[in-house]
Amino acid sequence: MKNNFTIKPVGTTECGRGNFSIRLEPKFIPALERLQDFSHIIVLWWADQLDNDESRSATTVKQPYAGAPETLGIFATRSPMRPNPVLTTVCGVSAIDAKNGVIHLYYIDADNGTPVIDIKPYLPCADRVTDAKTGPWCENWPASLEESAEFDWTTVFPGVE
Repeated sequence: MKNNFTIKPVGTTECGRGNFSIRLEPKFIPALERLQDFSHIIVLWWADQLDNDESRSATTVKQPYAGAPETLGIFATRSPMRPNPVLTTVCGVSAIDAKNGVIHLYYIDADNGTPVIDIKPYLPCADRVTDAKTGPWCENWPASLEESAEFDWTTVFPGVE
């Protein structure tokens, strides 16, 4: 088994003042060909601000969600503290500037300047599960990305505004 990996960002996030986008490295601009045909993409990004020994060694977290068990294994969460800080977000695409290599998004939960390591089109036949089972602490969460926009997430993450 190969133990070393090289991950090179394909771009970085630009987030601020309600604007969200991904600016691609120039050599990846041709990879945008026909992406405009998709309304949503899956963005894989590197949580570089949590890329440290403490975050990478975490195997459990203390009650990350209201109503969750007191402790959850890291693999039962979407926490950015992970053995390898690879995170994913399904993003709605608002526009694509193919000339300049910019994908404009409705939202992404990454910080400004976050390295983007891959982008994939969202495909309902491969990415949507209509009868998924969740932990009981998140059964009352929205059933879709669209519903999430109107959901009061402060009930899940107390203290977050």
